[in-house]
Amino acid sequence: MDKILREIADQDYSQIQNSIVSFLRNYITNTNGFVFGLSGGIDSAVIAHICAKSFKEKSLALIMPDSKISPKEETEDALYMVDRLGLDYKLIDINMIHSQFANILEPDQKALGNLRARIRANLLYYYANLKNYLVLGSSDKSEFLIGYFTKFGDGGSDLMPIASLYKTQVRQLAKHLQIKDSIIAKKSSPHLWPGHIAEDEIGISYEEIDCILYCMIDKNMSEDETQKVTTIDSDKIQKIHQLYKNSVHKRIMPNKP
Repeated sequence: MDKILREIADQDYSQIQNSIVSFLRNYITNTNGFVFGLSGGIDSAVIAHICAKSFKEKSLALIMPDSKISPKEETEDALYMVDRLGLDYKLIDINMIHSQFANILEPDQKALGNLRARIRANLLYYYANLKNYLVLGSSDKSEFLIGYFTKFGDGGSDLMPIASLYKTQVRQLAKHLQIKDSIIAKKSSPHLWPGHIAEDEIGISYEEIDCILYCMIDKNMSEDETQKVTTIDSDKIQKIHQLYKNSVHKRIMPNKP
């Protein structure tokens, strides 16, 4: 697995940064700027740093914790970034909005958790509408391919600047951008419910996820070939492959007759 991880990580991150900037620049002529959610996690941190470097005057970061469940240190990291980068931002606690929904809905942790992501998407599109901005999504390739995002929530965006990068590559790009080590090292989490950690929910580490997807999607290997090359447990390979197949509907437009 280590050899595959090195192959995934061995990229020209200066060129990757330039490619993302060029991609975004193609769209800036048709809009006033970009708005994105900033959680304090690594994916949105990378987007914040790229926007601050190349589109500072045309970028708005929305920090949208739910004070009932969002870790205080996550919001502190987000505020640290906008202060350090000089980005325009708005801090909106979504707890009151979410509570209004929760008061009239039957309780379910997963459904109410995904509702938090959809509330954030509504706020992003409110400001996109208000300012004639485009919404930048923060899904990386690892999460995008296995459907680890909320449909019409954090999966809802106009552009996805880092969706071609595996989590392993996002971490390397973050180092290139000189993002704080503690942000790079922290466990990824959508924070949709208390104690929510991505790898715990999926049951597989991002290093394993990246190796499996890289072999099966980029290299077009079978499950058996992937197992031989990575030595990852076959049950995990089957699970990731199934997640990839089951989440196709999240990556395409709605079907029509």
